[in-house]
Amino acid sequence: MMRVLPYASNNAYMNMAIDHTLLESVSSEKSPMALRLYRWEPGAVSIGRFQSMEREVNTEKCKALGIDFVRRITGGGAVYHDSDGEITYSIIAKEKELPKGIPECYKCVSGFIIKALSNLGIRAEFAPINDITVNGKKISGNAQTRKEGAVLQHGTILYKAEIRKMFAVLNVSGEKLSDKMISSAEERVTDVASNSKATMGQLHEELLRQFTEGKDPVYSELTNEEKERAVELAETVYGTKEWNFSR
Repeated sequence: MMRVLPYASNNAYMNMAIDHTLLESVSSEKSPMALRLYRWEPGAVSIGRFQSMEREVNTEKCKALGIDFVRRITGGGAVYHDSDGEITYSIIAKEKELPKGIPECYKCVSGFIIKALSNLGIRAEFAPINDITVNGKKISGNAQTRKEGAVLQHGTILYKAEIRKMFAVLNVSGEKLSDKMISSAEERVTDVASNSKATMGQLHEELLRQFTEGKDPVYSELTNEEKERAVELAETVYGTKEWNFSR
């Protein structure tokens, strides 16, 4: 059985708090395997658990543009999440429900995304250890963490890449933003809109179909206990300077 949470938009702190809450729920067996497909409102930058916010993110530019910034509990690099430019997924499961090895787990979950993209007319490939590419260009990045027998893996599927805004909010090696840098990034990154006429709604529907196929999906809101826990984590962890600037 797979529990499916409603498709929704939240700010960065609540998005990360909900993932954390569901990881606790699955770990403690209060919830079966769970799936979230969601967006970010407002847009946000998330950094990996072991990164430095000051080194990776132009926080003043984020504030000027009304963009959130948050530290994830998963590893990986800094990511710009445009409110209208991507769909993010989170899958939370017992370790025994997914392949044992970390590379194998990435490959397994990426398979659902690859099949969804294929059904939209996009030929994508898994690029170890945790990316999905189209013609060698990155369309999806993924990250995970494990806690007390449970796995949280989440990642982005780019619908419309906002390269200039991404460079504006990420620190780029002290270099001045230039058309050459934009062109170079566009050679390495792609999105659904550049490869298909599919709408964001169609992308969501296809992702949902592939992630839930054969898993007896049960559609469920957060419980009251989970809502309270998520609000608590958003306020006392993910929305705090102590957490976000802890490195």
